[in-house]
Amino acid sequence: MWFFRSPEIVFGEDALDYLAEIQGHKAFIVTDENIVALGFVEKVQAKLSQAGIETAVFADVEPDPSMQTVRRGAEAALAYAPDWIVGLGGGSPMDAAKSIWVLYERPDLAPDEVAPFGTLGLRQKARLIAIPTTSGTGAETTWPFILTDTAEHRKIVLGHPENLADIAIVDPVFVSQLPSQITADTGMDVLTHAVEGYTSQWQSDFTDGLCLKATQLVFDYLLRACEGGSSDPEAREKMHNAAAIAGLGFGNSAAAMAHGLGHSLGALFPVPHGRAVGLFLPYTVEFTVRGGLPTRYAEIARFLGLPATGETEGAASLVRAIRDLACRIGQPTSLPEAGISLHDFEAHLPQLIDNSLNDTTMILGLRFPEEEEVAKICRYAFEGRSVDF
Repeated sequence: MWFFRSPEIVFGEDALDYLAEIQGHKAFIVTDENIVALGFVEKVQAKLSQAGIETAVFADVEPDPSMQTVRRGAEAALAYAPDWIVGLGGGSPMDAAKSIWVLYERPDLAPDEVAPFGTLGLRQKARLIAIPTTSGTGAETTWPFILTDTAEHRKIVLGHPENLADIAIVDPVFVSQLPSQITADTGMDVLTHAVEGYTSQWQSDFTDGLCLKATQLVFDYLLRACEGGSSDPEAREKMHNAAAIAGLGFGNSAAAMAHGLGHSLGALFPVPHGRAVGLFLPYTVEFTVRGGLPTRYAEIARFLGLPATGETEGAASLVRAIRDLACRIGQPTSLPEAGISLHDFEAHLPQLIDNSLNDTTMILGLRFPEEEEVAKICRYAFEGRSVDF
């Protein structure tokens, strides 16, 4: 028995107007200082005010939010007593909002005790709205969230199906002015979600079409969104939709090895999440297809119109397409291109390997690597060398 979970999704131009129609009294907005400075919080507050809803703002979320931050956010929420929690921003504010919501409903739990088992009993106090301001993480349509353990320098994947947002507002107004670098970083995250979601051990008929469509949208529109910016509103809207669609896809199947390696890399080095997972994606495709099992990469390649007479050719075609797109939008294809020196790489390699192997996403790909294979993949990624084992 399997489940397909989705929030109510309001998308397209003027989707934000829907906030003026919801019922409630008080909303607790979780965001970051940059989102406040851009005026996005005021946009949300204005719509909620039309619905007669008061607001309070917690804008202390940092990139890769820490457990300490969500504890403080939960304390503020408990003091304010809202009936809506609103996650506004990129993946970090939306992930923080999920965690804060759980701790607000269940103050007996620690941030790292939220696991997908049993019953949490949410929605006794509040419900959750997720509003993305980047086109990447898909956090608006998924239930897992990631927190950073600053003491151990690792990211922890947490969450429960109950903490899926009730409403996702996917309005392209928030990404019309998104800088090219952030567009590229987050776009590679979308692509990684879609490819891994389609090839995960937990893929299904309900997720396949979503993952394929999101993959197609990335290849059709990401370069345009990076180059055209606000002058190409179609590309912006399509990429914003792609992020939510890929979230629905991989959120109901799973991410895999590129995410395990990317989580580990991002906890040790200042590499944005999308850039990290996108960098590792082609290496993990090459590794997986050499495992001898059907990988479904050829199916993706054929859907994109790439050469794919078999698994090997299909995977190779897909890898070339991923690396070509990455190069065209200024994304790194090796660890030195991501700003990592040989000295720092060697110093952190043991923890990079250990954290990767302890990441829950690693077991959901079609080929699980041994410790020495993880080390080898990392070295190949440093050298920019195609995986041949």
